[in-house]
Amino acid sequence: MPTRAGHVALAGAPNAGKSSLLNELVGQHLAIVSPKPQATRLPVTGLRTDAETQYIFHDLPGLMNPEYLLQERMRELAIETIRQMDLVLHLHPAPNAPAPPFERFAGLSTPLGIPVLTVYTKSDLVSPAERGVLAGDALTVSTHDPSTMDHLLAKLRLLLPEREFEFDPEDIGTQPLRFFVVEYLREAAFLLLGDELPYSFTAEVEEFRESERPMYIRVTLFVERESQKGIVIGRAGNTIKAIGAYARQRLEELTGAPIYLDCWVKALPNWRKSAAALARFGFPAAASIQAGDR
Repeated sequence: MPTRAGHVALAGAPNAGKSSLLNELVGQHLAIVSPKPQATRLPVTGLRTDAETQYIFHDLPGLMNPEYLLQERMRELAIETIRQMDLVLHLHPAPNAPAPPFERFAGLSTPLGIPVLTVYTKSDLVSPAERGVLAGDALTVSTHDPSTMDHLLAKLRLLLPEREFEFDPEDIGTQPLRFFVVEYLREAAFLLLGDELPYSFTAEVEEFRESERPMYIRVTLFVERESQKGIVIGRAGNTIKAIGAYARQRLEELTGAPIYLDCWVKALPNWRKSAAALARFGFPAAASIQAGDR
């Protein structure tokens, strides 16, 4: 049989279940997951290779109306990635059905010209009768039901182009370890720092000694105000220790190697609204996006 390979966008509103679906499809906790919205800031790429098919999934930031520059850049990255795909999955929670037409929802001024499939996530939260109705003209999935994953993959395979694999069949991701250092620290922040502070939190790898055992990684954790540093550090350093321990465990699961994670905290005022700071953290202006799609 000919091989098939293609890029598939997991797109939708914040908290539509994109990251959970990516992790389930690739069989590894790559993308950070949180009940709080907008946890995904940068696209995360996960790979799944089954026999003659290679699926290249892109978990995208949630599509929303931006309120400040970081959210603007997140939306730009999502739209820019969507336009490079072979296929888009419009993920929409089943309890909030029906899903709006994707191009209208995304605010696109021109048609995509590629297949867009509506996929209702969290289908275990609606009745079997409701699932049956939704499945009439869309796909329904639940990360708690492996059979829905198999059905989704079978449907996707038929829509992927015939082409050679782009990546080693053994790979599950494409981004470097430094990327996941920041992501897992952010996941810890969402878990441990309450409701508001995680959105002011980011991290930057300062030093990376991969050949050492344990692998040494020094990281600066950034917040927006001096008063937030004490919250991140916690009494007797307990909070920053917990953040580091959580991220270290995730990284060791990913790499299979022991890691020493050395975390420090700094304030970088209003970094979410600073073009220079955002470019430094991987959010450059997406000049290639049409003005009408902003």
